[in-house]
Amino acid sequence: YTAKGNLVAVISNGTAVLGLGDIGCLAGKPVMEGKGLLFKVFADIDVFDIEIDEKDPGELTGIITKIAPTFGGINLEDIKAPECFELEENLKKMLDIPVFHDDQHGTAVISAAALLNSLELTGRETDKIKVVVCGAGAAAISCTRLYILLGVKRENIVMVDSRGVINRKRKDLNKFKQEFISDRNIDTLAEAVRGADLFLGLSVANMLTKEMLASMADQPIIFAMANPDPEISREDAISTRDDLIFATGRSDYPNQINNVLGFPYIFRGALDVRASVINEEMKIAAAKALAALVKEPVPETVLKAYNLDELAFGKEYIIPKPLDPRLISYVAPAVAKAAIESGVAKFPVSDWDAYRKHLEKRTSEHVRKIGDISCV
Repeated sequence: YTAKGNLVAVISNGTAVLGLGDIGCLAGKPVMEGKGLLFKVFADIDVFDIEIDEKDPGELTGIITKIAPTFGGINLEDIKAPECFELEENLKKMLDIPVFHDDQHGTAVISAAALLNSLELTGRETDKIKVVVCGAGAAAISCTRLYILLGVKRENIVMVDSRGVINRKRKDLNKFKQEFISDRNIDTLAEAVRGADLFLGLSVANMLTKEMLASMADQPIIFAMANPDPEISREDAISTRDDLIFATGRSDYPNQINNVLGFPYIFRGALDVRASVINEEMKIAAAKALAALVKEPVPETVLKAYNLDELAFGKEYIIPKPLDPRLISYVAPAVAKAAIESGVAKFPVSDWDAYRKHLEKRTSEHVRKIGDISCV
């Protein structure tokens, strides 16, 4: 009977703003306002952006729990690691509405979808691949956890931070990095990537050299997602290997791993069934829905928006385009269904066809208009 069911708080303290770092909550406000606009345009979700001048996770928890009754969900944004882990864990325990740190889980879901399709294209099995994670912050740790749930073997993962491989020699590791200690007797990124199948970059520019890329396995999968400049440029990557799959966070390259493919629709599905949490089952469902959408024929409206003559599932199309109007009707129902099946939904959907049609009406016109503008 109120607007709560369609209202999300985008909350930040401005300590880890993308590409800018710890700039403070006020300087981060334009980013949070932009996030709110994306929620509205892509999923018809109303947003209050809330900037809080507090860095202590305990104090932040107290403030957020006091204002939480206003909202149907909370999106945590641009809060640095490791404090973001403690904050999210505390809030999830204390609140009965979805709490989602998008910098962690949004990146994990979208990159997981890209990974599933990359494995299919290269004929690999999830439990056989060797993975190198370059970076050990919020997104890197969340991605790695989700990949393990999808079947990647923990012993096949090597995580590297600014001081080298996270291994048993290291005495400077927080509890989150300790989760991914490698037993391999290696210390450098160059050693780690030799023979690896997947390079997951969530660090800084120019970490992956041409020589490192050349040493990787056949048909390497490269997710170079540092922003604004990736761990290796597309130009350097494709001049070194002609058998790779390459994705970044940039819109001017194919295969953009963009969180806008996830958070609007994950929250849409969660809100529509009044989910108490966004759990791992819901994240995996979102990733699989995104992966499946790529294999469907691409509508003319999407081709027009990106000035393309054709687009089909392949090494340069492993993840949907952000302006694909079908995203809401693919991802949100998958998330809602996973919430129901995992027992966290309070308002189950009874007619799925009607629900999908309702979703299509909510945002397709907005997305279509943006697509028209983008190709002018």
